[in-house]
Amino acid sequence: MDQAIYLATLVGTALVLAAAFSSLIAFRFGAPLLLLFLAIGLASGQDGLGIEFDNAGIAYFVGSLALAVILFDSGFGTPVNVLRQAGLPALSLATIGVAITTAIFGVAAHYLTGFSWLESFLLGAATASTDAAAVFFLLRAGNINLRERVRSTLEIESGTNDPIAIFLTLTLVEIIAIGADPEAQVLFLDLVLGFFVTMGLGAAVGILGGFGIVRLVEWLNLDRGLLPIFVLALSLLVFAAAGSIGGSGFLAVYLAGLVAGNSNMRASGALGRFQDGISWLGQIIMFLVLGLFATPSQFLPLMPVALALGLVLMFIARPIAVWLCLKPFSLTQTETTFISWVGLRGAVSILLALTPLISGLEHGRTIFNIAFMIVLVSLVVQGWTVGPLARRLGLIVPARAGPIEKVELELPGSAHHELLSYRVVPGSPVLRGERFPRWARPSLVVREGRSMKFPDFGRLVAGDRVYIFVSDRYPALLDRLFTSRVDLDPEDAEFFGAFAVDPARPAAELEAAYGTGLTEAEIKMTIGELFLSRFGGHVEYADRLTLGSIELIVRDIDEKGRITAIGLSFEPTRPQPLVPERLRDRVQRVLRWLRGSPVEQDV
Repeated sequence: MDQAIYLATLVGTALVLAAAFSSLIAFRFGAPLLLLFLAIGLASGQDGLGIEFDNAGIAYFVGSLALAVILFDSGFGTPVNVLRQAGLPALSLATIGVAITTAIFGVAAHYLTGFSWLESFLLGAATASTDAAAVFFLLRAGNINLRERVRSTLEIESGTNDPIAIFLTLTLVEIIAIGADPEAQVLFLDLVLGFFVTMGLGAAVGILGGFGIVRLVEWLNLDRGLLPIFVLALSLLVFAAAGSIGGSGFLAVYLAGLVAGNSNMRASGALGRFQDGISWLGQIIMFLVLGLFATPSQFLPLMPVALALGLVLMFIARPIAVWLCLKPFSLTQTETTFISWVGLRGAVSILLALTPLISGLEHGRTIFNIAFMIVLVSLVVQGWTVGPLARRLGLIVPARAGPIEKVELELPGSAHHELLSYRVVPGSPVLRGERFPRWARPSLVVREGRSMKFPDFGRLVAGDRVYIFVSDRYPALLDRLFTSRVDLDPEDAEFFGAFAVDPARPAAELEAAYGTGLTEAEIKMTIGELFLSRFGGHVEYADRLTLGSIELIVRDIDEKGRITAIGLSFEPTRPQPLVPERLRDRVQRVLRWLRGSPVEQDV
């Protein structure tokens, strides 16, 4: 018995360590990290090293707990200003988009697999949600600085679409398991009613649970080492409580994290760091377990069907759903194109594909195997093309500031205050004469191993370590003082236009000089007000506004979101075609030949 315990611990820790070390490979080569986690699980399973694991119930239980932890961390790290900025388009994708994707994919699955309609829609629901971890790891690993609106939309969508997909999947599994064959109208009404009940209960429990977590953290004087464990246990309590009364536990735990993360509660910095670590562990364990459960030898007969369905999902179902959901909003065509492509499938799809197996459905194993291969296709095809596509569509913007070295220290009895430690880097504004705000005075400066009190240190020099005790409302304002200057290369400088335009100048000057076609109301505005009105009252760094033959680019904004600098370009950007021109010409020639039209010969 003792030997078995040691052996199981040895194997489990070895797999986790192998997955952790694989992140170095992913960062080096830009590979989808979660694909490596799955590959390690597959290589260790029955068809690899021979580890036998065939318990769908345990796999689903472990995966559900890991997903709850990941969703809490996702909500905890989502700022409320991001929610205001991209909430509506993202929630549209997370609800209506999931339903449209399920419907289109289900029709294709019915004709390609021979499944019944309900089984086909079940497979569609299981693969309808996107995986945030895969997308944002690739963006970080590739050092991709996306436009804020695009990044925020993707982040919120992937954090909120899992509960919808889970609800659809579990409902369809239940209907199939009891042998019901309801009419389409009855099925639709049941789904709509069940959706509002499940999501309503989940939302209520999640919001109340989030406020409860904040109150308990503030009231109880727990040890700093125990506090993160306490919050983690409370988040799982919210998840379980919502599920036990028929609500969506996954929506509840995400909203609880959202409320807790935006409440400025005590020790939020330490809690955030702990949540990051436990979220990584949850992802590793979930993908390893799901990889161990899969049997690759069963994939080969289903590979053509799975590949065809994966292509349908990537090139038909997801793009149509995204286009329909984002049409009412002010996103550009290139932004919509990128969002439609960045729909990577991940652990949630595999986890949901376990439910037909657990319920003993006739084609449960086949549904699981197809869903697993669709995830592999998505991670391989889309995972390696996210960065190149973002660059091709012109969605990457130059960095706004250079590196900053900052450490946040939690002090006992200093609720809502932080002790910040900055390292002065060459080129930072504090070395160019920028003064500290009144509410921030250095308490200590460490220079060449010697500590000096304010104001004994004189002028700061590069390499100094500065300690400042401030309220937690102000650190973002201090960051700008300690960032290094960014030297833009010629391409980045060209990105912001040929010359600067004062946002306070009248928009009428643009109309008089360039014939931009402004309305009478817009001519009375300033250039900054014109930009804001065209973007619905909220702009971001590097936003672009095309006006006839010119283009305005936001060069900088202040902390309150006001435009402080605008660039003007005489050559409005045009995204490069996704299909190379020569290949596109050949395709067009083939189509003309098929229609019987004359075809020109290459010169």
